[in-house]
Amino acid sequence: MGVALTRSAQWTAAGYGTRTLEITPLNEAILKEIIMFVESFIYKHPQEAKYVFVEPLEWKTNLDPSAFESGYIVSETTVKSEEVDKDGQPLLSVSVPHIKVRSFGQLSRLLLIAKDTKLKEAQACIEANRDPVTKILGLDYNTKKEDTSVVNILDKITKDEDPESEIKMKLGMLLKQLDLHLLNHSLKHISLEICLKPTIVKNDIELLKHFSGKGEQTVLESIDYTSDYEFSNGCRAPPWRQIHGEICYVLVKPHDVETLCITCSAEGVFLNGGKTDDEGEINYERKSEIYKDLVTFLKEKSAKFSENMSKQDVRFSGEWKKKEALKEAPKKEEAAALQKALPASGKSVLEKNQINFGKSQMTKRLEPSLNWKATVDFKKHKSLLRDTQEEKHGGRLERSGPPVSHRRAQLVCKSAEKIEEIISGSSSESEEDEEPPDHRQEANVDLPSEYWQIQKLVKYLKIGSLKILKEISHNPQIRRNIVDLGGLPIMVNILDSPHKSLKCLAAETIANVAKFRRARRAVRRHGGITKLVALLDCAQNSGELAQSSLCDARDVEVARCGALALWSCSKSYMNKEAIRKAGGIPLLAGLLKTSHENVLIPVVGTLQECASEESYRAAIKAERIIENLVKNLSSENEQLQEHCAMAIYQCAEDKETRDLVRLHGGLKPLASLLNNTDNKERLAAVTGAIWKCSISKENVTKFREYKAIETLVGLLTDQPEEVLVNVVGALGECCQEYENRVLVRKCGGIQPLVNLLVGINQALLVNVTKAVGACAVEPESMMIIDRLDGVRLLWSLLKNPHPHVKASAAWALCPCIQNAKDAGEMVRSFVGGLELVVNLLKSDNKEVLASVCAAITNIAKDQENLAVITDHGVVPLLSKLANTNNDKLRRHLAEAISRCCMWGRNRVAFGEYKAVAPLVRYLKSNDTNVHRATAQALYQLSEDADNCITMHENGAVKLLLDMVGSPDEELQEAAAGCISNIRRLALAIEKARYT
Repeated sequence: MGVALTRSAQWTAAGYGTRTLEITPLNEAILKEIIMFVESFIYKHPQEAKYVFVEPLEWKTNLDPSAFESGYIVSETTVKSEEVDKDGQPLLSVSVPHIKVRSFGQLSRLLLIAKDTKLKEAQACIEANRDPVTKILGLDYNTKKEDTSVVNILDKITKDEDPESEIKMKLGMLLKQLDLHLLNHSLKHISLEICLKPTIVKNDIELLKHFSGKGEQTVLESIDYTSDYEFSNGCRAPPWRQIHGEICYVLVKPHDVETLCITCSAEGVFLNGGKTDDEGEINYERKSEIYKDLVTFLKEKSAKFSENMSKQDVRFSGEWKKKEALKEAPKKEEAAALQKALPASGKSVLEKNQINFGKSQMTKRLEPSLNWKATVDFKKHKSLLRDTQEEKHGGRLERSGPPVSHRRAQLVCKSAEKIEEIISGSSSESEEDEEPPDHRQEANVDLPSEYWQIQKLVKYLKIGSLKILKEISHNPQIRRNIVDLGGLPIMVNILDSPHKSLKCLAAETIANVAKFRRARRAVRRHGGITKLVALLDCAQNSGELAQSSLCDARDVEVARCGALALWSCSKSYMNKEAIRKAGGIPLLAGLLKTSHENVLIPVVGTLQECASEESYRAAIKAERIIENLVKNLSSENEQLQEHCAMAIYQCAEDKETRDLVRLHGGLKPLASLLNNTDNKERLAAVTGAIWKCSISKENVTKFREYKAIETLVGLLTDQPEEVLVNVVGALGECCQEYENRVLVRKCGGIQPLVNLLVGINQALLVNVTKAVGACAVEPESMMIIDRLDGVRLLWSLLKNPHPHVKASAAWALCPCIQNAKDAGEMVRSFVGGLELVVNLLKSDNKEVLASVCAAITNIAKDQENLAVITDHGVVPLLSKLANTNNDKLRRHLAEAISRCCMWGRNRVAFGEYKAVAPLVRYLKSNDTNVHRATAQALYQLSEDADNCITMHENGAVKLLLDMVGSPDEELQEAAAGCISNIRRLALAIEKARYT
């Protein structure tokens, strides 16, 4: 609350004795808010209420000792609280009329005791303790310093090893929150109490300028604003001063006194402390009484001004009225025209609406631009704050950077951004284009004077301004400032300029600024995407780019900058669509033919981002882009190689694209790039491209020929997770073939794969379980996996909360169980393992269900294990899943039911749990694998007479008869066996009827 008391509360002027709080509605409102905070503190924050202040709060009280009752030791002139600190000192003591309080708990009780006089007690306390936060928390937390942000306070507390640091941290945050609340609360009162308007002040200053200059007859020598920048609400004061109702500051040089530095505010006009240094910083403290307007103030301060103004009064008032009349004339004409057009009964309504509209507009214009940010519980985020502290003190700033004060502000902004990430719950930007409102606190208090120059640069965008903005827009906070100040629409308009150098500067600045969603959205909404796409059309025939002699170098630069901006903008889905609709793909394809690498990198980068969308992948194939991507894999430029590989990775989801990469000779350069492991970003892109290309068997054969599989095995250790995910994914695809499984085993790949089963990265776990499962198909590899305890690790992953990991682990267990020497005993050795598998049948995820059914099919091959899972309720759970349209689940569910029929009365139980009729419907599927599994299940179920009746009633015979002629022998046999059982039952019934 230190900043609020200094900047919002209204104090009597210096030089008139001890400064006290003025009796104003604003001060009363602030005091009441503080009282509410303190009164409820003991109930809301009981732990923090016990914290003992570093120094006691002292003031002169009007309370009589007799007012203190239980909990206090009272005499005629003294009071001591029974509650004491660790040294035995009372937390509240009174020696009439002086009082000392050392905890919020005691402050809460005191206000309850004070009853009707609590407002006076709070005022006396604040007047006597001008910086209460310093007394409560210590000198390190002096809230009057300019750099006291949330981060600075937390940094200091985090470094403190005191056991009470947690409580101290919470208390510091609560006080900071109160401070922000008071500042925010004061804005409402300021907006209601505004008297002097920015327009009136501006008119007065303009007219005074008109009558100022050299000569005896002028009223002043000079009058000038201290700031050239005018905000949209008409104020020139910075936003953090606007909360006081301050409008602007002017330097006035009368003929007979020294230069005066004057504050014009909503309350009136007064003398401030003047400029504190050569850089123009102003001491905002009031040094005089408040006057109703500027002329009244100057008449009081300068006799010469008063004398000359009396001579000029007629002219001055005439000029002022003339200006007002000029402003009012159009409004009156407009109103008159409207009144004529309306019937008489509507005129009064119109007049009221006009008045209300005027008021609302003025209120909007006078609202200061300041958004306070919510605080959070930082207990869980100490490590982040320590990182912030290292950034601020680690000496990592570049010598050639901006001025020290500006660099310090950048660090504060970075810290603020980190805190915002915690508040929002996410540190990374989503691909969704729409975002919640940006509640980032404007860092006006912490930013140095250079910040205000950004506003001028944005307002007066010229060639020089763009050059500066292009350089400074690499800073995250400045990027946001440019967007907030309306810079993007101006830069988008400059893209239409006939001057190519201007287009380039604007596009490159947009590329820097469009790093966050709000900026990317602004570019699109102001028509920027279409204009940026147009920049790509740098020559009549884009094929000319291949021959630089035929293409103007300036056109190439325009295309480069346009591609850079599109690259930044393409991180948004809606912008990707806008680029496609604007005809960007053919132009990007044309630019791929250029030999200019600085153009190729942003072009490929844009394609890489866009290729995540299926519509783009189809267009990329149609424009023959893959051929050029493959060609540039052989470039000497590592960054270009990386983006080409990444684009191939995105596109290779499609089989046709995978074939095109092979046909254009792209597999060999990808395999060669695996040997260069220093550049991890490029390695991640290359391994990703190899992974996706390996989905096609023909490509796997080529990779084996290029010795890529051995190299991939060598990358299973000492690599970042981004690389490992792709390497393991590629090996998982390659190991679908026998030759490659043998190769991986001989290269020593089994152990590092099993070692990766203990990780926590979900994408890596999905891929590594698939790779281990693929290797387990080979018996010799399975022996190694079993020896390394790999099966147990796979089983434990069934507990993983991520459904994809569960499903992948269950699929991997299937070949492990099939190829283990004593599979039944191995499965039983996992305590609680069988119950875990059965319980997974309660999942809502279809892939998990299908994989678990497949695992149960293999588990049920062992009679003892089948008995155990039956006891765990496998039959009702499988039956419950029978009503599904998912063919993958149908197939594996039918196989599981078929296996489970081999124990006890499970066949009968499946009928009782209504699983038979849904199974008959599976025979109508178009998938032969579903037909085979279903026929086998129905054959097993048909051993029970009631099940046969159900099958017959649901039309199974006709469907099965069609399948008896299938070329699939297993399907033939199962269908025939089921029909035979149904027929045998029918004959038995018929025979019984006639006997």
